[in-house]
Amino acid sequence: MMAAFLVQRLGAAPPPSAEAASRVVHELRQLAKAGPEQRAFVGEAGAVPLLVPLLRSDDGVLQLNAVTALLNLSLHDANRRRIMHADGALDALVHVMAAGATWRAKENAAAAVLSISAAHSYRRRLGRDPRLVSALVALARAGPGSTRKDALAAILSLAGDRENVPRLVDSGAAPAALDAAAAAPDAAEEAAAVLAALAKRGGAEAVAAAEGAVATLVGLLRRGSDWARESAAAALVLLCRRVGAAAVAELAAVPGVEWAIWEVMGTGTERARRKAAALGGFSDGGLRRSSRPRLQTHPGRPLRLRRGGPGIIFRNPPTDNLLPYSKFIY
Repeated sequence: MMAAFLVQRLGAAPPPSAEAASRVVHELRQLAKAGPEQRAFVGEAGAVPLLVPLLRSDDGVLQLNAVTALLNLSLHDANRRRIMHADGALDALVHVMAAGATWRAKENAAAAVLSISAAHSYRRRLGRDPRLVSALVALARAGPGSTRKDALAAILSLAGDRENVPRLVDSGAAPAALDAAAAAPDAAEEAAAVLAALAKRGGAEAVAAAEGAVATLVGLLRRGSDWARESAAAALVLLCRRVGAAAVAELAAVPGVEWAIWEVMGTGTERARRKAAALGGFSDGGLRRSSRPRLQTHPGRPLRLRRGGPGIIFRNPPTDNLLPYSKFIY
């Protein structure tokens, strides 16, 4: 009842003033935040086609309320479909990401793209929109850490479909992720995951060609969170395997790289330790052997350290699945 009443007020003729509309949209935003049933009610009442035009409002408060309401609604499967089928919805989200009145509005537009892309059937369609991809990459390059974080999370989701990777690469997703990893520590996890996803699905050469890629990934091995270290190690393994000797030589030239690898092997998560062990396996290609403790892995046995011997043995490589990303609603 409340959802229908609010939608009726928003769609009344003559249209409400920007201030009055903002109050109504804020109520819809809060209602859509309350839970899945409320999101369903708001969507069924017809809110989506009324919210989409408001994304182009010159009133910053109204624009923010509208894009955040759409973000909250997009957490419901049926509302994702309504947004994707609404006339001009994607163009309006691109408009907010590119020219939104506030960084928060831009951030929530990127988060809405992330939420919609959770439906695999829409991921490829989103990735085929060059303006949407370019807008996400531009947000990943600039802005506050939280804005970069959401933009990179959306890029990561789109990169889950191999068909999208060439467009992401052409739009500069790899350099954007590297910039974010260096300039926005809050976004380092997503940045490392994007680089690993691009490298895994056909973009390894583009990642390796980006200035400072290997050194930045080694830096994440040293200072990143558990997820960042896993993704950075996975990305480096993929670069060494798919780009070859040039990537191995660049890795070996990074000062302190051996210590970074050994530290992850000793203190990282199981997946990070395995990836680090795989990096150590490239020792014949450039990384020097040493008498420091070596990590040995065998099928069905836990990881253990040993000294001396012929070097790192790496078997049973794990899958490269990336950890899921969740977005809080507003």
